[in-house]
Amino acid sequence: MSNYHVHFEQLDSIPLAVLRRQARQAELSRVVPECCGLVWNALRAQHAKGGRHVAIYWDDSIRLEVGAELEGPFTEDGQVVRSMTPSGTVAWVTHLGPYNGLGAAHQAVHDWAKAGNHRLAGPKWEIYGHWKEEWDADPSQIRTDVFYLVK
Repeated sequence: MSNYHVHFEQLDSIPLAVLRRQARQAELSRVVPECCGLVWNALRAQHAKGGRHVAIYWDDSIRLEVGAELEGPFTEDGQVVRSMTPSGTVAWVTHLGPYNGLGAAHQAVHDWAKAGNHRLAGPKWEIYGHWKEEWDADPSQIRTDVFYLVK
């Protein structure tokens, strides 16, 4: 039995600034934070307003876009380009805890889809909560929202 509540709703796209990468599963714990930092450097250099960090996994070959929400103007800069989260019908859950436990959140969405005869469309993404100092002492409070596009 899952500890996750699956939300099912229509969502609009969120504008992003991202780096595009291809990675192996074992590289994600390095690639995602590295790309988030590089994107934030580009945002700061333009005095652009950014939001939470985001990683979009476009397919099973782990073609991904990693960066931050855009909350205002941004000009593409080298490899840091504009993108958007997918829009449409999504299933999503909130994961509280360290990032190495995110697999359970992803599994909860897969289990929900199978139980309800829903078809997942392919793209999935994670939106990471703004880091809070208290998470250093209590990593069980780290928030990540996990989204799947549904056909």
